Amino acid sequence: MDKQLHIVSHDVPWPADYGGVIDIFYTLKALQAQGVQIHLHCFTSGKRPQDELNAYCSSVNYYERKKNISAFSNRLPLIVYSRSNDQLIRNLQKDDHPILLEGIHCSYYLQQEMLKNRKVAVRLFNTEFEYYTQLAQNENNLFKKWYYRHEARLLKNYEKALAPKASFFALSQQDVDTYRKTFNATDIHFVPPLLPFTNVTSAEGNGSYCLYHGNLAINENENAVCWLLEHVFNKIEIPFVIAGKNPGSRLQKLAHKHKHTCLVANPSDKEMQDMIAKAHVHVLPSFNKTGIKLKLLNAFFSGRHCLVNMAGVLGSGLENYCHIADTGDSFKQKIAALYSLPFTKEEIEQRQQLLQTVFNNEINARELMKFLW
Repeated sequence: MDKQLHIVSHDVPWPADYGGVIDIFYTLKALQAQGVQIHLHCFTSGKRPQDELNAYCSSVNYYERKKNISAFSNRLPLIVYSRSNDQLIRNLQKDDHPILLEGIHCSYYLQQEMLKNRKVAVRLFNTEFEYYTQLAQNENNLFKKWYYRHEARLLKNYEKALAPKASFFALSQQDVDTYRKTFNATDIHFVPPLLPFTNVTSAEGNGSYCLYHGNLAINENENAVCWLLEHVFNKIEIPFVIAGKNPGSRLQKLAHKHKHTCLVANPSDKEMQDMIAKAHVHVLPSFNKTGIKLKLLNAFFSGRHCLVNMAGVLGSGLENYCHIADTGDSFKQKIAALYSLPFTKEEIEQRQQLLQTVFNNEINARELMKFLW
């Protein structure tokens, strides 16, 4: 008997060019390879329909996300209420196929008790109330800081109310533990992200520089890079490259303060992967301890040494495979030691083993299916 599944996505998952949609797109591919007929429902804020999705889905529907002002609520989180759509619920109620909600962003109708007697699972990107709390802590703009705090408060109440209503799949063990402890969730499981990597492409030997890459328009990422420039690379003259989308003026100014630091703004995907391959140490501290960092997984399977803080790796499954530092001085010491240390064939083989076990898309797709049927 054919297995059919509704997947509701918070965004159009192609092109898979940022962390929030990479897991979704490769989940589509992996489930389709297992014979699942997928009915995809995407929210969009103006992104055009993508023909690529038709290769993996039996049907694809698009829904316009509500604009921020009309979607603002004192009761429900904006990320949820802005993704309510009458046509979506009508489409979901036409049959009784199981439903996978990508992010609590898409859970409005689950919370409204309109999906009763249906098998529903929610993929958690983060523990969202913690993510928004940490965004608020890293934000300098007073209005944005107020909004992030407001959203964090609503999200904590919302996530608590949602916890008993579905099965949950978390990207990190840390988020599983938080949901169990904070919300008393019982039906929650760790399923690692599904990834574009089929082989480790890391090269042996030595690269040419240290690298931080990521979306530099996100305040957490900007603050992490500024911290590195002000507390680590201000004292060690090892080449440091920063690469990513839409850097702000503060970061641009700091990046050009020293001769051994530089900034590459808005590189193409090909340019970014080339920089990742040629780097020797990937320096990726995080001020956000929830979820899993897709940029770290990209560096891990495509690059050489990875240096992180504990917040950036906790619960990911990579704790024993990355180098860890938590202060400016310890980052400096680790960078100095790693920069002259060749990357070995044995380390590549370790990573390949992880890719075949913990981060195996086929295994993880079957794990999702086990709870959906």
